[in-house]
Amino acid sequence: MSSRTSRGPALIADLAFGACYLYSPHGRGSIASGSRLLRVRLKTADPRWLPQYAARVRALAARSGRYPGFFGPQVVIVPVPGSQPQAQGRPWVAECIAAEFLRQGLAGRMWSGLRRIRPVRKSATAPQGRRPSVREHCQTLTAESCAEQFPLLLLVDDIVSKGRTLLAAADTLRQAFPASDIRAFAVARTMSLVDRIEHLVAPCEGHIRWDGSDAVREP
Repeated sequence: MSSRTSRGPALIADLAFGACYLYSPHGRGSIASGSRLLRVRLKTADPRWLPQYAARVRALAARSGRYPGFFGPQVVIVPVPGSQPQAQGRPWVAECIAAEFLRQGLAGRMWSGLRRIRPVRKSATAPQGRRPSVREHCQTLTAESCAEQFPLLLLVDDIVSKGRTLLAAADTLRQAFPASDIRAFAVARTMSLVDRIEHLVAPCEGHIRWDGSDAVREP
């Protein structure tokens, strides 16, 4: 495994990302409540629902022209590790999602060489202001040695909030694969400050940027 230094991210200043659904942690109404149920299904990698979520992404990409440049046979999917180092041989949530994307024909193959080497606090349960920083994520992620070079790497995760994990994961991959085009996709994006969401399915393509001190997600 490659070693990491204590520096902050420097190579990835702008990460293109896509998402399909909305997750509203505190919103009111039936759609917001449904988004919280979606979160539970994603976090438990519910095998009854992951195929439906992946099929929705595939349909949007094929029929509506969404996510140009994100999917295709040339794409190698990289599942984003969770907050804890994963036991060898046991799939984690993002790996289950990535495997379903692969079954739906959204990519050519999967590479599970991005690893968490030390635990970090879970963002969902950490108090405000105590969530892991981009720097902390960078210091606890590593990419396994690989002689191959991949033209397009797509990081896949369940939910994106600010985008700190995805930005650090992209920075880690860039060190291992400097010539690769690196993008990210989350099944859902968090809408923390919205009182009410109007739609559960809200596909988007946007950017996660490093502003010099933190990750900034747009939209």
